[in-house]
Amino acid sequence: MIKFIDLFAGTGGIRLGFEQACKKFNLKTECVFSSEIDKNACASYEMNFGHNPYSDVTKVEELPAFDFMLAGFPCQSFSYAGKRRGFGETRGTLFFEVERLLAKYKPKGFLLENVRGLTTHDEGRTFETIIHNLKNLGYSINYLLLNSSNFGVPQNRVRIYILGTLEEPIKMKLYSDVGASDSHKFKEQNGQTSLFSEPKTIRVVKDILEKEFPEKYECTKDFVNKLKNVVGEDLSKLHGYRLIDYRGGQAIHSWELGIKGKCTKAEIEFLNLLIGNRRKKTFGTHQDGKSLTIEQIKTFYKKNDLDTILSSLVNKGYLSAYEDKYNPVAGNMSFEVFKFLDPESISITLTASDTNRLGIVQNGRARKMTPRECARLQGFPDTYKLLDNDNAVYKQMGNAVSVPVIEAVITDLIENNNIFKTTKANASKSHTLASHTIPTLDQNLPKSVPSLTH
Repeated sequence: MIKFIDLFAGTGGIRLGFEQACKKFNLKTECVFSSEIDKNACASYEMNFGHNPYSDVTKVEELPAFDFMLAGFPCQSFSYAGKRRGFGETRGTLFFEVERLLAKYKPKGFLLENVRGLTTHDEGRTFETIIHNLKNLGYSINYLLLNSSNFGVPQNRVRIYILGTLEEPIKMKLYSDVGASDSHKFKEQNGQTSLFSEPKTIRVVKDILEKEFPEKYECTKDFVNKLKNVVGEDLSKLHGYRLIDYRGGQAIHSWELGIKGKCTKAEIEFLNLLIGNRRKKTFGTHQDGKSLTIEQIKTFYKKNDLDTILSSLVNKGYLSAYEDKYNPVAGNMSFEVFKFLDPESISITLTASDTNRLGIVQNGRARKMTPRECARLQGFPDTYKLLDNDNAVYKQMGNAVSVPVIEAVITDLIENNNIFKTTKANASKSHTLASHTIPTLDQNLPKSVPSLTH
């Protein structure tokens, strides 16, 4: 029996992937402690695993004996602690709680999951501190940057997975692979075949769509009409489009939709020129561009109606004027959908704040993604129960892990190490995930991709 603990448990995605991997090897598991502070996440966890994990890990002192730790710890800032206490200090961060419990109980191993940015935070010092401190506890460490889209999950989600073993040098066959940078590159790469590349099981957004969905997820008629004014009657032209005011490219803007009032063709043309030019390095290095003076605007807008257009757009609320400088006023939060997914590609990364405004055009109808579809975008099986609270589920899935990636990582750990005193021969040769069956393939990652330098 493998006894494990599940810290910063969320809705239990790491636990689910861990248990699924162990089942393949006929390994029995028991979760002896779980901890989560978000009450809605706790309600989901209890509904699926039978007990409520509500607790504050910083106040946990005594735990039952356990063999393995799972922890998707939040990436809190180490900078303040570092400046006050010197390099190598982790007190005041939630990673310290992971470190504290590992030091006290010395389980055989652990899996930690975090955002990709952990590796570059504070110029890499945060990550270096974490790895250094884990090794100082006596653990052999390996870490992987993996993209969920390589594991049959139709989402562009890169996360870091840190593994440790206590009694033996850790061995892994999985290699870091951050995959395609976006959905467009994903389509390009997967349209190419190579005699030398290993086959992957690829899933795209259309594979996880529900055939039927409640009317409440459909976009309003007013919003649909505004969309049709831009793209015409064929809403499938929206595939892959983002609705955002600070970007050009494959984007639709509030002034094109007339969110704050209808704009003339000349006004639309001007605003599109403005957002395309305000990010030029000659005007500054601000990530989303900067406010421009009339003199700066005249370097790219040559028509003589500039004063009229500026005045009209300020009055309508599409432009702000401050200290004789003009800046677009973002209407992003007024869009019912901020991104229409391309059904033939993968989703953008789900986040806690925006998952509720992901959209799709299906059979000519524009709608939001359902909570179940968002769960599928994270590889949760359809047997996983969802709260009857859409906003809570959207947030949970934005924060969740991709279950098949966890399964693949733990499968690789078990196959190549004696941590659970088992061998590959003990594995069940036939296994399936839950009803919609998103498979986990540890052979998905090309062996030619080098791992991170440890």
